[in-house]
Order: sequence, then C-alpha cells, then structure tokens
Amino acid sequence: MRLLFLGDVMGRAGRTAIATELPRLRAEWALDFVVVNGENATAGAGLSADHARNLLAAGADCITLGDHAFDQKDMAQFIEAEPRVIRPLNFSKIAPGRGARVFDAPGGRKVLVAQVLGQVFMKRPFDDPFSAVEQVLKTHTLGAAVQAAILDVHAEATSEKMGMGHWCDGQASLVVGTHTHVPTADAMILAGGTAYQTDAGMCGDYNSVIGMEKMEPLRRFVTGMPKERFTPAEGPATLSGVYVETDDRTGRARRVIMVRQGGLLEPSGP
Repeated sequence: MRLLFLGDVMGRAGRTAIATELPRLRAEWALDFVVVNGENATAGAGLSADHARNLLAAGADCITLGDHAFDQKDMAQFIEAEPRVIRPLNFSKIAPGRGARVFDAPGGRKVLVAQVLGQVFMKRPFDDPFSAVEQVLKTHTLGAAVQAAILDVHAEATSEKMGMGHWCDGQASLVVGTHTHVPTADAMILAGGTAYQTDAGMCGDYNSVIGMEKMEPLRRFVTGMPKERFTPAEGPATLSGVYVETDDRTGRARRVIMVRQGGLLEPSGP
C-alpha cells in the first residue's frame, strides 16, 4: 500500500498548498491512503468544519487534530458527524469524536489511523499515551484485522516520540510525530518493520517562526512582552510529510521517504 502523511496544516497558506498540490500527488504517486494533520489549519488555531471539508475534498482520507482540536467551536459538533476527522485518543474522556478509526482503502484493504498526545512539556496533563495506543493496536492486529496502521504522535519532546516509535515497532506501519512544525531528518524503518519519523514538519510558509509571521514572536523573544496576536504567515507553503510503502500481507513498511513539495524547502518524495 502507498501511504502519505502530511504534517500540521498552518493557516491559509497551508490550506492553499493542500488544495493545489494534494490532488496532483495522489495521481502522480498512485496513493492509496492520505492522512493530513489539520489542527492549525484555521487561523493557526484549530480546524473549522468548513476548512475540514476543504481538506477532505482536496484528497485527504483522514484528518487528525491535536491539542488544539476544539479551538474552533463548531468542530465539537462536526466531528460527531464526520468519521474522517479524529482527535487524540488520550484527550478528555468527555470529548466528542474518536481517537482511532479503521478506514476502507482500495482493494478491500483496511487502514487503522490513531492519534495520541504526548505528556512531556505539554501545557496540560493528558492520560498515558502508551497504554492508550497499546489497547488500540492489540485490538486491530497489523497484517490481520488491518493491512496498515498509522499513528500520529502529537507531542513536544523528540524523546517521547521516539519512545513511542519503538513501543509500537512491528505493530504499526507508520509512527510519525507532529506538533513542533519542524521536519526532522530521521525517516527510517525500525527493526520490527515500522516506518518512523520524529516530526513530519508543517504544511505552511517556512519563512516564518513555526508558521507564524515573524515580527510578533521575535518581539516576545527579545522583550518578553506581547503586543499583538500571532498570525499565520501567508507566503508560499511547503508541503512536508512522509511517504511509506507497505507490504499488504504483513502491514510492515518496505520503503519510507521524507516529503517536501513546493515553498522554501528542497523538494523530495518518491
């Protein structure tokens, strides 16, 4: 199976890049399944129902969220009606929506997508992500119940993401980090056959401070005082993510490549 995961969509620039580039990539790379992290797609804070519809129409099979899952108030109702949008497994127990789902892929194949929030350096404590993931992966056995399994680890600490990769090795097709908006250069296949990358990066304007216009973050770093709200940068966006090819029989990865398309970063992909 040919899988594509795209990192945090950041504001209008990221949404435009998805709408422009994703249909082309689906066709050129003959993609079977696409996951997009959309939690910053609306003004850099959360995802609205309208913008979720746009990402799905552009070719996303599933949208993951994150710690800003419900910053846009209409998402709480939308996620109950739209099964292609998932929020973190270990979010509040009363949160709407689900943290994992099995999706249909071409040829009758099944793809599990799940997301968890990290605990290290996050602003609020979340439930243990490791036990949450363990339960889901045991229920949906790779190579039997599902032909592929993708885990989005929305976390701050690189060590926690890497720990999750090894924890899931052999039980997931891809474990990929999101949240920091900075792509890491460590795409690899772990010993048990799980593709891994610490952070997919963002789909947004890299002439910025992690997707935000530079002046206000720089002012706060230099003076320690806020003056204005952060606003997403709106220059040409780079699509950042990871491409994986899996074995349908085992669900394990055979090939993994970092993806960079458009914008400022050097292009890469299959």
